[in-house]
Amino acid sequence: MDNSRKHNYFDLLFASVTAVASFTVIIFIIGIVAVLFNESSLAIGRFGVVNFLTSTVWDPVKGIFGAATTIYGTVVTTVFALLFSIPTAIGIAIFVTEIAPNFLKTPIGVAIELLAAIPSIIYGMWGLFTLAPIMSRYVEPALKASIGKLPYLGFLFQGNPMGIDLLTASSILAIMIIPFTASIARDSFNLTPSVVKESAYAIGATRWEVVKNVVLPYSKLGIFGGAALSLGRALGETMAVAFVLGNNHRIATSLLDAASTITVSLANEFTEADTDLYLSSLYYLALILFVMSFVILAVSKYFLLKAERKYSR
Repeated sequence: MDNSRKHNYFDLLFASVTAVASFTVIIFIIGIVAVLFNESSLAIGRFGVVNFLTSTVWDPVKGIFGAATTIYGTVVTTVFALLFSIPTAIGIAIFVTEIAPNFLKTPIGVAIELLAAIPSIIYGMWGLFTLAPIMSRYVEPALKASIGKLPYLGFLFQGNPMGIDLLTASSILAIMIIPFTASIARDSFNLTPSVVKESAYAIGATRWEVVKNVVLPYSKLGIFGGAALSLGRALGETMAVAFVLGNNHRIATSLLDAASTITVSLANEFTEADTDLYLSSLYYLALILFVMSFVILAVSKYFLLKAERKYSR
């Protein structure tokens, strides 16, 4: 009887501790939202929601603020970073799991994990002093001379190739998020049952056919999850982007133009906010970024769960 009561006591204690830990996360989220909303209330009352989201004017001198340019920069850099990183990450994962000899798998895997551990400010410094000059001297002029002359796509590569622009920022972001997608995709590929792959090889399938028709379909949920994780990292990245993007509050139609993101504006201007309205507008940007991240990751989670249920059936 005493042992039974003792076990019940420890079970209750264990359940209580885990419950408190779980609800602490919710309390933190509610607290963050409350602080951001309270601090941005002045800007919300002055500019509203629709006007602030659609206005392209960011003029601290006149006290007029709009978030459209920073939202645009955030979305553009994130989208292009995903376009650059996901195919590369999947290629790395396929090579490591299906093609590379055993003596190469461990070094490449460790290198991928080391990329994820590098601080973002190191990426930013490397981007500013190494990648940006390479982009401005070689890559961007070549893109402007080739793709820049094509119809429908040429406008993306117009302007002066300075290296401090949307293209370089997207490239830095892509390099930073490749390890996340690649690591999760690699683990997903390794979960593919060996008997399924061996059966495919036994009926005469080539390595490409096995990867395309067996490994990728079996691992698609893991790939999608890795991409969603990378998306969250790209949305909130600050220092690396701040080094190579500039802080130009305008709608840039070319990838060779400087722009601004929400995180870059917060990092560069928070200490310069000399009025209550200016500071409140920056908090308003932070609130918008929080909502954007929450909505995008929630939608990604929804589609992931929907695909998982469909795949399970």
